[in-house]
Amino acid sequence: MLAEKYASEIERILAKYPPEHKRSAVMPLLYLAQREYGHVTQEAMQEVADILGLDRTEVGALVGFYTLYYDEAEGKYRIQVCTDLPCALRGAEEFAEALCENLGIRLGETTPDGLITVEAVKCLAACDKAPMFQLQEPEGIHYHEEQTLESALKLVEELRRRESHG
Repeated sequence: MLAEKYASEIERILAKYPPEHKRSAVMPLLYLAQREYGHVTQEAMQEVADILGLDRTEVGALVGFYTLYYDEAEGKYRIQVCTDLPCALRGAEEFAEALCENLGIRLGETTPDGLITVEAVKCLAACDKAPMFQLQEPEGIHYHEEQTLESALKLVEELRRRESHG
C-alpha cells in the first residue's frame, strides 16, 4: 500500500541515500508509515522491510527502540513527559502523575475518548526547563517547557476543542 500510494515520496526519500546504503532510509519510511496508519503496524513494518530489502525483525527493532515510533493505536495526541533524573528532581514525576490523575488515566494509558496518551520518556534535552514534555501530533512535534498542571490541562482543553470543531 505505501509503495503504491506514496511512490514518488518514497523515491525522493530513497534518492537521498546511495543505492548500496538504501537501508538508511528506514527511519523516514517508518515515519511515512506511521503518518499513514496512525501507528506502525506489523504490515507496515513488512512493507518498509520489503522496500529496503531488510528483515521485518530489523525494522521492528527500530520501532521498539525509538520513542517517536509506536506499534499500537493509541491517542491521536501523545504527551511524552521527560522523567529522567534531572527532570524528576524538578518535579516531572509528580507533574506526570497529577496530569494523568486529572485525565482519569495512568501513565502509559490513553484517555477514554481515545484522544490523548500520556507516557514517560527519557531525556528530551531540556533538563533546566522541567517539567516539560513533547507533544506528538499530526502536525509534528512541539515542545512545552516549564509546565504546570494548569498549563498542561489548558493545552489538553485546546486539543479537545480543536477536535470538536473539525
